[in-house]
Formats: sequence, C-alpha cells, structure tokens
Amino acid sequence: MPIRQLPPSVVNKIAAGEVIERPASVVKELVENSLDSGATRIDVAVEEGGVQLVRVVDNGCGIAADELLLAVASHATSKLTDADDLFRVRTLGFRGEALASIAEVSRTLLRSRPGEETGAMQLEVDAGRISPITPAAGPVGTTIEVRDLFFNTPVRRKFLRGTSTEMGHVSEAFTRLALAHPHVHFTLRHNTRMVHELPPSADLLDRISLFFGRELADDLIAVESHDQQVRLAGYVARPSQSRSHPRMQYLFLNGRFIRDRALGHALSEAFRGLLLGGRYGICFLRIDMPPELVDVNVHPTKLEVRFQDGGRLYSQLLGTLRNKFLSTDLTHRLTPVGPAEPVGLTESQLDAKRRELAEWARAQTTGWRQDSVGGAGEGTGDSADPTGDRLRHAPLTTVRLSQPLGAPAAPIGATSRGDQTSDDVDSAAAFADSNEVSPATSLLDADAGPVRALQMHNRYLIVESGEGMVVIDQHALHERILYEQLREKVLAGAVETQRLLVPEPIDLASNEAAVVLEARDALQQVGIEVEAFGGDTVLMHSYPAMLRRLRPAELLRSLAEPLLAGGRTPDRRDVIDELLHMMSCKAAVKAGDPLTPEEVEALVAQRHLAQDSHHCPHGRPTALVFTREELDRQFKRT
Repeated sequence: MPIRQLPPSVVNKIAAGEVIERPASVVKELVENSLDSGATRIDVAVEEGGVQLVRVVDNGCGIAADELLLAVASHATSKLTDADDLFRVRTLGFRGEALASIAEVSRTLLRSRPGEETGAMQLEVDAGRISPITPAAGPVGTTIEVRDLFFNTPVRRKFLRGTSTEMGHVSEAFTRLALAHPHVHFTLRHNTRMVHELPPSADLLDRISLFFGRELADDLIAVESHDQQVRLAGYVARPSQSRSHPRMQYLFLNGRFIRDRALGHALSEAFRGLLLGGRYGICFLRIDMPPELVDVNVHPTKLEVRFQDGGRLYSQLLGTLRNKFLSTDLTHRLTPVGPAEPVGLTESQLDAKRRELAEWARAQTTGWRQDSVGGAGEGTGDSADPTGDRLRHAPLTTVRLSQPLGAPAAPIGATSRGDQTSDDVDSAAAFADSNEVSPATSLLDADAGPVRALQMHNRYLIVESGEGMVVIDQHALHERILYEQLREKVLAGAVETQRLLVPEPIDLASNEAAVVLEARDALQQVGIEVEAFGGDTVLMHSYPAMLRRLRPAELLRSLAEPLLAGGRTPDRRDVIDELLHMMSCKAAVKAGDPLTPEEVEALVAQRHLAQDSHHCPHGRPTALVFTREELDRQFKRT
C-alpha cells in the first residue's frame, strides 16, 4: 500500500492516546503548565469525575494574545529552544503537545491575560476546529476549560470507568502535584463540593497532614542527606504505619512525581526486617539534582526517568533510610486517645460524663489485655514444631553479654550498591554497611543495673522502664538477638558447622531439589553443604551446629518452601536472608516456653546489644510500651 503523510487531526489524536489516558491526565498536564507559569494559586474544578468538565484556573504569567494559537498547536512550546535543552529540562512540561492533544478530543476553552494587559483574550477549540480569538473578561493568569472529553472518540470514551473511579484518579494526580509544591495554594472541587482547600505552606508536613491525617503525620521521621550535587530530603513513616500496596511511596524529582524500579527496590531493602511480608513502607521524599544528571524525555507522561548515575542514587537512598532507622527508637507505643471531659456542665451531667469516661477506659484496658494475651500465638515461629521433635534452645545465660555486636544490623541483602544482581555482588559485601551509625536509644538502660522483669503466660516479659512499662515478646526478642549474632558470624565467616561422618541422602520433591541445588553456594555460606546424588536426591555433608536437633530433611524442606513461594530464581542475598531468618526462628525460645528468672534476666539484658531490637527479623514488634502518663490517665491519677 502507498505511503502517505497523516493529517494533523490524526496526528494529534495519536498523541492524545499517548498523553491523555483519562481526565486525571488532563488535570496533570494543565496543572503542570500552571506551575511552570509561576502561579502561586491553582484552582481545579471537575464535574462527573472530569468527563464532563475539567477547569484549571491559575494566577500565573498568562499567554499573550498573539501566542494563543501557538498554545494549541502541535509541538509548540516556550520551554525549549534547541535539542540541547532536552538534557537540562527545568520545567514540568516541555513537549508542546498536551494542549493540542487535549483540544483534539474535547471542547476546549482557553482564556488568558498577561500581567501587563488590561483585558483577557479567549480562544475556543472544538475537536481540533479553532474559532477566532475574542476579547473576554478575566483576571491575570490563565483559565482552561475542557468539556466532554473523548466525545469524538467513542472507542476511547467507553474505556473510562465510573464517576467515583475517575474522580479517584483525579484526586491522586492532584495529590501528587500538591505534595510536590507545598508553597502553592491549591483547591480541588468536584461538582459542587470542595474536596481540598490547601493553603500554601513552607513545611511539607503540613500538607501531608491535610491529605492523610495528623495520625500519619505524627508518625513520620524527617530524613535528609547530601551527596555532592544530589540532595535527598523528606519524611519516612515508622514501620507501625504501612500499607498493603506501594502507592503511598511518593518520590519527587525536582518537583516532578516519578516512579523508578531501582529506587522502589531501595525502599524495599531499607524496610526489610521492619515490615511483615506483603507490607510496604510509606515515604514522601524529594530528590533535587542538576537537570543535566537526569533524562526526563524517556516517557510521554514523564512518569519514568533515566538517571546518569542510578547506582549512586540507589546507595544514597538506601543508606540514608537505613541509618535513620538504626538511629531511631522504633519501639511501638500504645497511647490511645480518650474522650476529653467537657466543661460548662452541671454537676449531675459531669457525673454522667465521668461514668461514661470510666466505661471507655475499662473497654480500652480490656482490649489491650485481649490483644496482648490472645494474639500471641499468631505469627512466624510461635507454633509448635509439627514433627514433634521441637528444637530446645541453648541456655540464655550462655549467650555473650559484654561484647557489642559488630556491624550495624542492616537488613540482610540491603547492599549499598546500585547493582541488584547477585552475580556481581560479593556475598560478604551484600551484608556489610559502609556507614557507622549510633544505635537507637534503648528503653532499657544498660547502665541502670539489673532490670525487674517477670514472665507472663510463658510468652511475655513485663519490664519496668523509665518511660513506663514494656511488654516484650520473648520469642520475637530472642529471634532478633540470634539473627544479629548469626549475621555477624556470616560476615566473619565463622558459622559453627557440624560435619557428618557419613553424608545423609535426602529425598525431595523435584522442584525442592532444584531450588536447593541452585542455591548451594549461599547455603554453604551459612554452614549447609549439599550436592546432587541423582534424581531428586540430595546429599547433605554439613549443617549449622545450632540446628543439630533439627532433622536434615526437615531443614532443607523448611528452606525450600519460602524459596519456591517467590516464584522466581532466588537471589543469593535473599537465600541467605531467608536462611538466617529460619535459623534464628528455629533456635529461639517459643511462646509457651517457661523461663527461669536467670534466663529472663539474661534475655532482657541482651536487648540493648541488638541494633534493631524493636522488630524481629520478620517485621513483628518485639515490645509494646505503655507510657507512665497513659497508665496514670487510665487509673484517673491525672
């Protein structure tokens, strides 16, 4: 068939398909243009989720009357002059195709007035058909109305979702822009309802609080780091605040919201060991760097970028968060807020309110007791050994207490290198942390002498502290201590192994045998030496001495199960991480194990030696704190 040039209308519709996916895309493109114009106030109004109307009003620099036609022309922009500008983009928009694409698939009205003009000028475009420019009344700035989106492309319109779904996407696009630019006054209105009124603020934390509530804002930790020309700053949430999805991980590059797989991996590594499986940390982080160090021209919507030195940025993000976590007390505190006693009531009304408050307090206390006692059996490592051959832990009093642990207890596999493949990462370097940090302040002062502690229900340890009362999960704490000791031994290559006089053949399922043999190098690093014996049989030559009471077949199957659950070829760092998790879990005391007073004292005394004593390796909290102020309040002493 003959080659022919497409008409401008078809070209713009194709561009619209790349840039304009739904009403939220229109909001993003128009608000970005408003921000580039220097606006300090931006008002967004939508109707029916943005399908019927998207209106964006700003007080920016405006568009001159003789440039209105260029504003809706394809590839016309004020933000680029030559090809070299693509490698130092300092604006949010630059392609010069957003307005042309939007105008091609909607009924668009553009009204603008520069600051030096006495009146505004208006331009209307109906599905790409441009009407004459006419005078209009309007303030300084620009107003753009987009009506009946995709009315002339029914195939695209039928893929739009319901009003609530589309409004959800609009709200998310608005949130990303408002978080990236807290100094700008934003409003968002849907139909006749005001959704967000966001006054300008110099502190990102104020805007986070308006979007996500004061409870989350109070659980955020400020982070900041500088690495030559790159500045990283913002907030990261405590592990007690997490989500089942990564959508609450906001990364902003020079004021632009981005998604980056490598940086997402760095976030996961930073939170490793602090969150349960399937949970994601929350962060609001801004990255500022010279524009020539990043290429933003790799995706039509500019959501993805390409860094000149991605490995360095990966290391900076991972190291900054890891060090912050290690130097912060992340112990869980229970401080529920009760109803305040009202004023200005009669004595009888006050008595009634006090009785109501007392009932509330009893309900809260009962809830705490049920949560603390009844839920202990859940979670990794708290169930009985299904084989009946339960591993008995070594006496706690024999564990060393005087010598501090070596390297900071960064999560296993959290390497400081941007490269994420196991072939190029040295096993020891994968665990080492290049930055020295101070451990977080312990709730139990090691220099305060012996602590008073007692065991409750053979699973919890009750300890007095200067802050109040600490309830410790004995299994979780012992698991964390053993995990860090094992990690130190792996780093030093000093894991005690038990070599078998006669290698033991172990019959496994075919997929279990395959994954065990594939991970043999990582297994050997923690003292497990295996080799193929033919078919699905594996020979075991040695295993860790601390697991000598665990049958070899059970040991290998326990290891193969989580590796198979990943559904992919296991990474060496992940294999070793899983091994150390399993070994520390198997060797730690269990919920239900009675401890002698000496063992209780030894376990509590070791708490300050762990760099990350507030979470077990699986991410469960090791302790809950009841503050003295809260206890006084519950007993009506305040």
